[in-house]
Amino acid sequence: MAKEIERKFLVTSDAWRQSVGSATPFRQAYVVSMEDRSLRVRTKGGQTATLTLKIGLGRLSRDEFEYEIPMSDAEEMIALAIGVVIEKTRYTVDHAGFVWEVDVFHGVHEGLVIAEVELQSESDAPALPAWIGREVTGDRRYSNQILATENATMDRADGLSHKTA
Repeated sequence: MAKEIERKFLVTSDAWRQSVGSATPFRQAYVVSMEDRSLRVRTKGGQTATLTLKIGLGRLSRDEFEYEIPMSDAEEMIALAIGVVIEKTRYTVDHAGFVWEVDVFHGVHEGLVIAEVELQSESDAPALPAWIGREVTGDRRYSNQILATENATMDRADGLSHKTA
């Protein structure tokens, strides 16, 4: 079992694009969604697929189990999943010894851009890039699980609005 420890932020500008290391299109959907756990299916670049079980209510860390699965299984599960399919491109950006993942959402959540940084421990304090805005770690409105499974009609506090699901 692995622990997922991450912080999540809104992105305030496109300045991160100058330092992009990679870009990968993702499609993901949820097969199970409960308050303290989820089962997600994800495809990366149309080439690989994973099934991920996340358990826990922690703000910064949760237990995470991830397994590679056949693409055909992933496509079937996505078709049967609850809610909407999350479509996004994930960009990696190195900054001050940490790898930041910048998710640019497409489809129903077009216009939403979120950056995450994975940590080795909850006490890690990465230097924040200039393009980082308000921290939304623990704000359920910005979790992929909620974006996929709950009606996406609210305007977020950052002023970004998005289409309804």
